[in-house]
Amino acid sequence: MKPNELRNLSADELSKKHGELTQELFNLTFQLHTGRLENTAKLKTIRKDIARISTIITESKA
Repeated sequence: MKPNELRNLSADELSKKHGELTQELFNLTFQLHTGRLENTAKLKTIRKDIARISTIITESKA
C-alpha cells in the first residue's frame, strides 16, 4: 500500500490492518519454513507495509 492511502485511514483501521498484516506475515513465514511458499518476495512486501503502518501510527501520535 502507498503511504497516502494509509494516511487516509483512521487509527482503528490502521490498527486492524497492522494486525491482519502481522498475521499474514506469520502465515507466510510458516509456509516458507515448511517449503510451501512459492513467492518469497511477498515476505519483503508485507514487512515493508507493516513498517509503513507503524510509522504512520507514530506520526499521528506526535
